[in-house]
Parts: sequence; C-alpha cells; structure tokens
Amino acid sequence: MFDEYGIPRGAERDGAGLPALHHFVYCSRASDGVDDAEVGRIVESAQRLNHARGITGVLVFGSGVFFQWIEGPAAPIQTLIASLYSDPRHYDVVSLDQSEEERERLYPSWDMERVEADDIRIVLQDALESSENESNRAALTRILKQLDSGPLHSLG
Repeated sequence: MFDEYGIPRGAERDGAGLPALHHFVYCSRASDGVDDAEVGRIVESAQRLNHARGITGVLVFGSGVFFQWIEGPAAPIQTLIASLYSDPRHYDVVSLDQSEEERERLYPSWDMERVEADDIRIVLQDALESSENESNRAALTRILKQLDSGPLHSLG
C-alpha cells in the first residue's frame, strides 16, 4: 500500500509546476472515553468540513493513539491545526512534520479516511529517534509506551 511511511505507491513526487500544498503530520493520545464510535464521528465531521476547505488526509487510530496526515491550502490547514491543538478529545499532540511545497496531493480523493494502525509504531519510533525537541521526545515516549501496553487494535 505504501512505498514509504505515509506515501501511497505511485504518488507523484516531482513538484514541477504544481501549486503550493501545505501538510501537517502529527500524533497524539486519545482522551478517556474516545472510542471507535467517537473516532467514526470525527471522521464523518472531517469529511463534511474538509471537502469545502480543500483539505484531504488520512487518520490512523489504534490502541488509543491518533496519527494523522492532512494536506491542503495553507490558511485552512493553519486553522485546522489550531483547532487540533485545542481539541479535548486528545492530548500529547506531537507535530511530526509540517511544510509547504509544490507537489501532488498524497490523498487527492480522501476528504478524510481512516486506515488501520499496523505501521504506526515504526513511524513514531523513527520520529522519536530524529526529534530534537525534548517536549516532543517525552510525548512520543509516552505514546510508544501506550502502544507497547497492548496490541495495535481499535478500541471499542
């Protein structure tokens, strides 16, 4: 399914002549009470709102951990980022990557899709090893510890 972590096979990587596209990748821990039904509601709401804002992306949820990639125009992405940091349904939000570049969308037809969490541990471990921010390292360590407490599966 993916050539590299988060990059679907066949995704165009040559940015010549393409519009600027902002992306934000983060992980976080779900607050108590967030279950599969709540995540389903999050995805449904995101699908409705993101289409109008030109935002696409993917959400991974397993073992109480969120991992999300969002992409779109800079202003709507910045607004969404602000709302993510203030959302009480999760905490220990760690920004893994954020940039703007000229490229094709990785998820052009996904207003927001939920996918399984099979490879999330590898992605988070890599982020921990490359992070220089002590606060992010501490949050990533807590997130990985939570993943290690049980198999990667959806709650519910």
